[in-house]
Amino acid sequence: MGQIKVEKNAGGIEGLCVIEPAVHGDARGYFMETYSQRDMEENGLDMVFVQDNQSCSTKGVLRGLHFQKEFPQGKLVRVIKGSVFDVAVDLRSGSETYGKWFGIELTEENKKQFYIPEGFAHGFLVLSDIAEFCYKCTDFYHPGDEGGLAWNDPEIGITWPQLEGEYQGSASAEGYHLADGTALNLSEKDQKWAVLKDTFHF
Repeated sequence: MGQIKVEKNAGGIEGLCVIEPAVHGDARGYFMETYSQRDMEENGLDMVFVQDNQSCSTKGVLRGLHFQKEFPQGKLVRVIKGSVFDVAVDLRSGSETYGKWFGIELTEENKKQFYIPEGFAHGFLVLSDIAEFCYKCTDFYHPGDEGGLAWNDPEIGITWPQLEGEYQGSASAEGYHLADGTALNLSEKDQKWAVLKDTFHF
């Protein structure tokens, strides 16, 4: 019996999948299979993962939007502590949904996983005090291969939950904060990415 439920083409974007594992709980706690190649294949998902990554971030941190140029990675992402709003943007040339985005809240409580195939930009905003974020990748990390897209590009129009502020013509975090006053926190690099019309696409 399969241990996952898969929503394919999430948000009407081909390839994006929301995956919910079966959670078996009792008074002691819970158990779940976080990954099963057999269950994935039974749901038509035959990607092969070669690397696992994990990060920890504080509230208000926004990582993204990132993609790989020559060695694109598919990513299976989940949160093991806290909560994030996770976003994928379709950058595949010729795609009917090029430039469209889909976002989902991933939390330690809902235990949902999100699969983003090759050809997408990806990022997330941390909504909890701390978030630990895990992801499996279909290719290895290649230094110097990373590209990026402005997280606040008005042409894409991502609705980041709890985030307040107005677009000032760049990806700068200046003037943006969460509803509770927590300042938006981006790396220097992520504040310099260009908008979609000026960005590499697949």
